[in-house]
Amino acid sequence: MFRRNVMTRRRSHIEISADILRIAKAGVRKTRIVYGANLNFKLLNEYLEKLERAGLIARERGKTEIIRTTEKGRKYLQQYESLKNFGLL
Repeated sequence: MFRRNVMTRRRSHIEISADILRIAKAGVRKTRIVYGANLNFKLLNEYLEKLERAGLIARERGKTEIIRTTEKGRKYLQQYESLKNFGLL
């Protein structure tokens, strides 16, 4: 009999946002975030809009769009990691 490693709970919006910010630190395209954060493009676009409005990411539009975590986003990520380390998330 095969055993599957199944995720037993859903990720919160905070966890998904933190995943996106972590992946986008170096500046990446949407596809990298989709695979890294295990999202679909529709959901990713919703999160990117919210994160951009909050000033946590910046989109560099050109031939290909690059998404990069801003300094404010890095601070958010540091706070998230601190709370996670204390067991509060």
